[in-house]
Amino acid sequence: MRSKKEQHFNYISLPRGGYLADTEAGYIQFGAPPETIKDTMTMEKGVPRVYVVMEKMFDWAKGISLAEIEFPLYYNYFIKKTKTHVLCRKNQVKRLKAVLQEALFGPKNLDLSIDYDSDCSVCKVPDIRKEMNYFRAGMKLSDVVGIHVFEDKKCSIDEATITYDESGTFKIFHGKKLVSAVPGSFAYKPSYSIGERLPEPYNPPLFSITCLGPSHGFDPTQNTSGYIIWLNHHGIMIDPPVNSTEWLRDSNVNPKLIDGIILTHCHADHDAGTFQKILEEGKITIFSTETVMMSFLRKYAALSDMPVSNLMKLFIFHPLRIGKSEFIHGGKFQMFYSLHSIPTFGFKMDFQDQTFVYSSDHNNDPAVHKKLLDERVITPERYKEFRDFPWDSKVIYHESGVPPLHTPIAYLNSLPKEIQKKTVVYHIAAKDFPKETSLTLATFGIEKTLVFPTTTPYYDKAYQVLNVLNHLDFFRDMEITKAQSFLTIVQEEHFKKGECIIRKGTAGDKFYVILSGNVSVAGEGLETRKIYGTYEYFGEVAIITGQERQADVVAETDVIAYSVGRDEFLDFIEGTEFQQTLVRLAKVRSSDSWNLLSASSLFRYCSSYQKTWLESILVPVQKTGKGVLVREGERLECIYIVRKGVVYRSRGGESTGTLRRGDYVGNLTRMYRRAEALCTYTHNGPVSLYAINRGDFLKFAEKNPGLLMKYFYTE
Repeated sequence: MRSKKEQHFNYISLPRGGYLADTEAGYIQFGAPPETIKDTMTMEKGVPRVYVVMEKMFDWAKGISLAEIEFPLYYNYFIKKTKTHVLCRKNQVKRLKAVLQEALFGPKNLDLSIDYDSDCSVCKVPDIRKEMNYFRAGMKLSDVVGIHVFEDKKCSIDEATITYDESGTFKIFHGKKLVSAVPGSFAYKPSYSIGERLPEPYNPPLFSITCLGPSHGFDPTQNTSGYIIWLNHHGIMIDPPVNSTEWLRDSNVNPKLIDGIILTHCHADHDAGTFQKILEEGKITIFSTETVMMSFLRKYAALSDMPVSNLMKLFIFHPLRIGKSEFIHGGKFQMFYSLHSIPTFGFKMDFQDQTFVYSSDHNNDPAVHKKLLDERVITPERYKEFRDFPWDSKVIYHESGVPPLHTPIAYLNSLPKEIQKKTVVYHIAAKDFPKETSLTLATFGIEKTLVFPTTTPYYDKAYQVLNVLNHLDFFRDMEITKAQSFLTIVQEEHFKKGECIIRKGTAGDKFYVILSGNVSVAGEGLETRKIYGTYEYFGEVAIITGQERQADVVAETDVIAYSVGRDEFLDFIEGTEFQQTLVRLAKVRSSDSWNLLSASSLFRYCSSYQKTWLESILVPVQKTGKGVLVREGERLECIYIVRKGVVYRSRGGESTGTLRRGDYVGNLTRMYRRAEALCTYTHNGPVSLYAINRGDFLKFAEKNPGLLMKYFYTE
């Protein structure tokens, strides 16, 4: 009898995830993570025309689609001039069609007037539906894709028949002959280049631009396009490609430096990294027009099978208006709708003495504009809008690609030399970039960040101090007088790599918040390294308790930190929520609590900042003798983490497990929803635990909704 692993045979595991089987129907691909087309483009038979959708269409732990067939559809239809065939379960058909509607054709119901400022007298709302239909050229969904449904767990395509069983395994038959058996699930494996890792953590300047990827979704050799605008020492991601957060960490850039995303449209090469960022620490702000934002939400609601209303709770939406200036981190942004196959906007930005324009996906060829005008696809006002593209900006980032959806590189290379010299071109493969040109090809990598000279604003230092306060969740709702007070008591300190900032056994005389760099905490009994980075704090316990320092804190890198003296700090926090938090934290924070949280499967997704927050809501509990911790059928008001001792789990009177150190008692998801416990948990002798009460966890979850989703779908 074959083992389970041996029961799967005759298939290829793709580098990014998913599987490929060579059949009489050609390549058949099972599962499709983002950028999967880059795995198959260079293979002998090329991009498959048949895809099988796995039962699980979305990975909440990674924040990605597992049914990313958008780009294979484009490739097969526009390049290979053939239809793609997708095999799926009956309950997936509606979801797939909803995803493809938004990606291929845009919103079914389109009223662009909602995106225009009502007070803008010169704004003319374009008929973008007419422009989209021009690119569509009569194309229907049925021209691009054939959707085939498994009936009785069986579906045939050409000469191949595919079945799946209760375990999820897919089997491929040629007639009655079994030729392949493929697993029913896969693990996504990120694939990207990072360039050079910075030797020290990145410290953002006033104005710079980092390229996350210079190319397009059909280039197997380069990262897909996306950017970070560093503005006033903050990062704003522009259409982040998939794996952007991992890319940042691997490049030595703290992801917490990015607190916003500008989402310009809903093609997979521009929105795949957005949901990943949503699920990171804290609550990200997304800047977009209402039309684009709702299209994104409908698309990902279909993929994740979660209502739009629930997805909206995961982030802060800042609606952008055409004809109205929007101010983000001191920059003045002005949006405009570009010429593309679905609603897409670009923007111009003014900051201090710099001006910057980002075209987004846009065909900026005047010959195309004239043709559209002559054929009455666009109005004279829209034609003038295209003609008045802000080429006078000091910094120009412009896309290029294959017409009709993109600007031909030949046109950009025909622009006056003075314009070419300030234009950076992206969304193009290096092989297609002209050798004779004054244009600059975008190059990815944090070390290739372009820094533009900018006059330092008068408020720069105060802005950075207030920004640190804003990133400490307990301070976000403080009164303005408190913020003023903080400006008067804070000191900026610099530490060299390897320098001891706090020495064990000394008096607690200062509280620190890190502005840039990393520190390590060397406490007795720590089983994992305790590293703190930007916007994280330390040194509070000794001040609160009056005890000596319990650990050394050493600069792992060059560090810039804000410090506050003991007396000033105690006066500043008096009567605040932060004081209550620190008092609780001082009672609990230890090597033991950190080790438990770090080793716990329940909190494996937590950042160091989130672990510190969780430490502040842990309540030590000691039980003696025999007793019941949680009773089956009763509403869960808390969960426990076992510190010492043994806890027994049962259901319906039958034993279902034994819990020891690091295991958790109860169910976090059911506690959050105030549902009834499914099991009874008892102890027959002394047991030491940490309790997490529902009320405290709700406050934590409100500020970290992405983490909550990972709990819900992976616990």
